[in-house]
Amino acid sequence: MIRADLHIHTCYSVDCLTPLERIVERCLQLGINCIAVADHNTIAGALKLRETAPLKVIVAEEIQTPVGEIMGLFLSERVPPGLSPQETISRIKSQGGLVGIPHPFGRSLFGNADRLISPEVLSRVDVIETYNSRTPFSHSIARAQRLAIEQGKAASAGSDAHTLGEIGRAYVEMPEFDGPDGFLKSLAQGVIFGQKSGYLAHVASTWARIRKHILDDSSRSSP
Repeated sequence: MIRADLHIHTCYSVDCLTPLERIVERCLQLGINCIAVADHNTIAGALKLRETAPLKVIVAEEIQTPVGEIMGLFLSERVPPGLSPQETISRIKSQGGLVGIPHPFGRSLFGNADRLISPEVLSRVDVIETYNSRTPFSHSIARAQRLAIEQGKAASAGSDAHTLGEIGRAYVEMPEFDGPDGFLKSLAQGVIFGQKSGYLAHVASTWARIRKHILDDSSRSSP
């Protein structure tokens, strides 16, 4: 059996400062031996980690669409943000990837999940993230669990870690697997474990975004 944290961010995300090597160290400390690296709108960090990390790395991407985020897993090419949900899904599927819905009912009482989760989208979804450590509301987690059961979709879990301390706060204990098909079969046999991360995790993400914005502005203004 392996422990898989199926939603982790790296310093390649706009709101994360965690270096790749520190992620590996933390995973090894915690006994997390599989991660899905799902940076915002890029797979660059995931590709680097897959080449160097002594653990299983799923190349993933959290892709922004006009009505919410879609996760692509087992990607070989980046999917650009801003496309419609259907086009985003088509680009994931065309490269043999799996389609996931991360934190489907959001992190606030006023999310846009209901616009994203339409019958047309759900019919093409492979995985629903039923436990996300950054989702503060228990009723949102319960709704995600019900959705996965009602739609007959595989249920996943991830810390959505944007800081080192969040890694491993949610994971799936599941059999070893090989490739997307094996992943789905293994996930169906998995057991989900999770803890909420708390408000300070979101503060850290906001600070990371501000810091990167300031540094970017400084580099542009330098001669």
